[in-house]
Amino acid sequence: MPRFSVIVPVYKVQAYLHECLESVLTQSYPDLELIAVDDRSPDACGAIIDEFADRDPRVRPVHLPENQGLGGARNAGMRKACGDYLLFLDGDDILTPDSLRAIADRLKETDEPDVLVHDYARTYWDGRTVRDQAALQLTERGPAPFRLEDRPGLLHLLMVAWNKAYRREFAEQAGFAFPPGSYEDTPWTYPVLMTAETIATLDRVCVHYRQRRQGSVLGTTSRGHFDVFKQYDRVFAYIEERPELACWRPVLFRRMVDHLATVFARRDRLPREYRAEFLRTARARCRRYRTPGHPAPAGSRMRHALVRLGLHRAFRALRLASAVRRRSGKATVRLLKGLRCVALRLHYRVQRSLPVCADRAVFSAHGGRGHGWDPGALETAFRTHAPHIATAWIARPEHHHTIPTATRRVTPDTAAYWTALARSKYLVHNADFDRRLVKRPGQVLVQTQQGTPLKHMGLDLQERPAAARDTDFAELLRGVDQWDYVLSGNRHSTLTWERVFPGRYTTLAHGRPRNDVLLRATPADVARLRESLGIPEGTVAILYAPTHRDYHRTQRPPLNLDRVLRRLGPRFTVLARAHPTQACSPAEGAGASTGILDVTDHPSIEQLCLASDALVTDYSSIMFDYANLDRPIVIHAPDREAYEAARGTYFDLRAFPPGAVARTEDELTGIFATGHWRDSRSGRLRAAFRERFCPWDDGHAAERVVRQVVLGESEAALPPVVPLAERRPVPSAAAAFARAPLTTVPRLGGPRTVSDRV
Repeated sequence: MPRFSVIVPVYKVQAYLHECLESVLTQSYPDLELIAVDDRSPDACGAIIDEFADRDPRVRPVHLPENQGLGGARNAGMRKACGDYLLFLDGDDILTPDSLRAIADRLKETDEPDVLVHDYARTYWDGRTVRDQAALQLTERGPAPFRLEDRPGLLHLLMVAWNKAYRREFAEQAGFAFPPGSYEDTPWTYPVLMTAETIATLDRVCVHYRQRRQGSVLGTTSRGHFDVFKQYDRVFAYIEERPELACWRPVLFRRMVDHLATVFARRDRLPREYRAEFLRTARARCRRYRTPGHPAPAGSRMRHALVRLGLHRAFRALRLASAVRRRSGKATVRLLKGLRCVALRLHYRVQRSLPVCADRAVFSAHGGRGHGWDPGALETAFRTHAPHIATAWIARPEHHHTIPTATRRVTPDTAAYWTALARSKYLVHNADFDRRLVKRPGQVLVQTQQGTPLKHMGLDLQERPAAARDTDFAELLRGVDQWDYVLSGNRHSTLTWERVFPGRYTTLAHGRPRNDVLLRATPADVARLRESLGIPEGTVAILYAPTHRDYHRTQRPPLNLDRVLRRLGPRFTVLARAHPTQACSPAEGAGASTGILDVTDHPSIEQLCLASDALVTDYSSIMFDYANLDRPIVIHAPDREAYEAARGTYFDLRAFPPGAVARTEDELTGIFATGHWRDSRSGRLRAAFRERFCPWDDGHAAERVVRQVVLGESEAALPPVVPLAERRPVPSAAAAFARAPLTTVPRLGGPRTVSDRV
């Protein structure tokens, strides 16, 4: 008997069905049966189901002789199911990777509840993915399992069948079935939640709910939306047959009124000639099921009253008034923003007429992020070696806590911001300042760049439209013309910057200031950082930092950390760090694994490097910085050809890698399991890599920059670069571990999926 029976009703979804079925069959938890029900679909859905059934024995096809609708198809699937738990998935939606394993783990943790409620995200046709706003109801804190009265807020979630797992024996004993017609989830979900003796929640997105541009059932304009009344008749009939559930009647009444108002308000559902009739029918249902003494919430009383009274014209007038109020409010906001913009421009012009202050410097990084990177290291060096310079840092308010107390905090696009740009002598950034910046005579602009370039940059992107996107190259060169100094960490960077960013600036070949801390840290610093991050003692900490994919509109982690860590075992911990331009963390959707730490929001990448024992990355420039620590680096490059075609690289990473290279997830886990990640060959590759890309990073790069740019010292008077052979970077915590393999990787089990055999 399988653990899960995944029931997929199928009707006119041939364009999405492959992805849906694959999302089930490629789950890392293989103990399942997939019951695909062909609801007499007129397209190729039936043939697609049979193809999958021929390739994977877990697929059980069901072909209905006539169309029965979504509810009837689900009922047919339930009659065939033999799994411990039932899950429903519409034919155009998908299960997220590892969701079944996360569900199975949570079911075990909560003693096999009757119902497990998990989360979902809406995925739009334009590439957006938005998680449900009511996800707070799914917190796993507190006792579990529980009953509905312990967490009544679950009734405010979207009433659908596919965001839950149901114990099959519970559903069969209670006689639950889906009714015919639209909105069939309503008389299923409410009774299930009210009847369940044990409920648990899983705070994880397990389903991607596809929002189709056209063709969805609820987006069809027809009289079929009157079915919503019959479905609520069934809900209240269920309550009336069970007096012990009468306490839920007021809540369900309010939910019904909200639902009816939503259906009526959506212009794409009801034909115009039926709208008045719909409200008259809604009024009758409200009179039938209303429970005295339980008023509607204050925020929705007006809408409830209009629905209960069936006031069609009043409802339309209220909607019109709300629309007018929203538009007028937006117009007012736009007017105020315009006036503020004019005032700030005038302020900036006035400030530019005042003298430049030789004792002021302003810094920023990554478009308003917190204190860090090369500008952060230089700001600290300014205060140390040129204390007469008053420093300010430009950052959005949510990042102000990262700025040292001795440094002035400046919020972008404020009067203080424009004053700093107009009056400060030194301007330091690792990207570009505001396009409206007018560099004045006497100002010095230092461009630190963002690291050693592996991928194509600057003018080289003219031949890479996927990466360049909407880059204005004329504007780019206008910004380059404002640079006075550009920092370089090695000869490769110098030659690249001067070619792809041609200008009259001076290249400062002094190393990367942000790497100074890597060369100056002590074992005590490493121990303190590991303790603050919660890295278990005696484990190998792997910093995983993938880069941005220009050829993907939506960024998804290329590595399944949960699966990798389960195979490596408890002696490993992963620090997952997203690229600064990404909102999605590599740890997102990583299941219940306790060895994965999401460090995306940690303010210092340098501290994460020091705390880790090895780096796993793909094409990120972090590899050049990490090499200064002389610690193992493993490259995971599953899409090298696609990445190089879209972005381009300055050298073949396979021919000159900083360590072991893996193309697949299995190869990566094998590298760590066998110890190849830190063997002698890895050390030789890393030594050659360091010699080429870390010639000047000796812990004094920021000092040399400040002494030359601010104090005016000649290059001959600057501290000489410490030779590479004489540098002694702090050892990692894992350096003291035995050199034997730390784990044994088990063989992958379970039936082969369609994708394994194609």
